[in-house]
Amino acid sequence: MKNPRNLAIQIGFLILPIAISLALAAALVIAVGRDPLEVVDALWKGAFKDTRKIGGVFNFWIPLTLVSIGLVVTFRAGLWNIGVEGQMMMGALFASWGAQYLLLPESLSSLLNVILISLAALGGMFWAFVVGLLKIRLGVNEIFGGVALNALVNVISIYLISGPWQPRIGGSAQGTEPFPSPALLPEFSSRFPTNLFMIALVIAAFLIVMVMLNATRWGLNLKAVGANMRSALLLGVATERTSMSAFLVCGALAGIGGSYRVLFTFDNLRPLASGGIGFLGLLVVLLLSIRLLWVPLIAFAFAAILTGSTRLQIALKLDSSLAGVLQGMLVLFVILFHGVQEVFFPRTLDDEDTPTPDPSRHLNGEHPIKREGQ
Repeated sequence: MKNPRNLAIQIGFLILPIAISLALAAALVIAVGRDPLEVVDALWKGAFKDTRKIGGVFNFWIPLTLVSIGLVVTFRAGLWNIGVEGQMMMGALFASWGAQYLLLPESLSSLLNVILISLAALGGMFWAFVVGLLKIRLGVNEIFGGVALNALVNVISIYLISGPWQPRIGGSAQGTEPFPSPALLPEFSSRFPTNLFMIALVIAAFLIVMVMLNATRWGLNLKAVGANMRSALLLGVATERTSMSAFLVCGALAGIGGSYRVLFTFDNLRPLASGGIGFLGLLVVLLLSIRLLWVPLIAFAFAAILTGSTRLQIALKLDSSLAGVLQGMLVLFVILFHGVQEVFFPRTLDDEDTPTPDPSRHLNGEHPIKREGQ
C-alpha cells in the first residue's frame, strides 16, 4: 500500500512540471503582445469547435495512444524503446506495400483493411525484433540501436518514395501516389471524419494490455525483469524471451499506429509519416510514470493541444509551433523534475507498480532500472 506522503510527493511532481510549462508558455504569449486566454480559446475552438474538429483530435489520438500503450509494456520490462518511431514507419511501409500491390475489389475493402493493418503490425514487430536482437544477443544498447534503426527506416522510405514507388508523373520525394480507395480506411462521416474501427481497436488494445500486465504471469514476468533482471533469472523467468516479447508487443502496436497515418491521415506514404508521434508517446508515458490507466486520457489532451494549435496562426497570427514550444518545455521539466525526485525522494518498489527505467545505467547487461539504495 502506498504511503500517503509518497503519494502526495508523486502527485506534486506530476503537477509541477505541467504548471511551470503552462506558466512559461503564458509568459511567452504575453511577451509577444497577446492574451493567454485568447490562446486558450483558440486552442479550444481548434480542437472542439464542432464534430469535424473533434474527429481531427481522434485522428491524432489513435496512433498516439497505440504507441503509448506499447511503450508502457517495454518500460514495464525496463527497456527504453526509443526505436518506436522507426517501428511506426516500418508499419507504415508494410501497409503501403499492401495498399499498392494487394488489389481487391471494393466489396472486399473491409477484408483488405484488416490485412493491411495486420501487415503493419508485422512490420512494426519485425523492426522491434531487430532492436531486441541487437540488445539481447549482441549487447547493443536499445537506445543506440533504436536511434540507428529510426534513421535507417527513414532513408528506406525516402528511397522507395523517390524510386520504386514514385508517382507516374515523375520522381518526387514528397510522397507516393494516393492509394486505391479500397485500401483506405473509411471515414465515419464527413461531419465526423475518423475511423470507428480503429477507435474500437485502440480501446480493445488498451483493455487487453491492461489485463495482460496486471492479471497474467507474463505481466508478472515483465515486472520482475524490469525490477531486477538477475533476480528474475534466478527465479526461473525466461528473461530474454520476456524482453523480446515486450519489444514485439510494442512494435506491433506502433506499426498499427503507422498504418493509420498512411491509410487514413495522408492516404499515401510520405517521408516522416510518423510525425514524431513515437517520441511524443515517450513523453506521455514518462509523464504518467508508466501508469497505463491514464494513457488514453493524457494522450487525448496532447492530441487536442496539437490539433487545436493549427488555429493559432489563423485566428491570432501566432505560429502553430507554439504548441511545439509547450511540448518541448513539458519534456524538459518532466525530465528535470523526475531527476530531482529520484535524487531527493527516491521511490521503492512498494511505492509504485514499476520503477522507471534510467537510461544512464547499463552495467553488466542488466536492465537500466534505478532503485532505492543503488
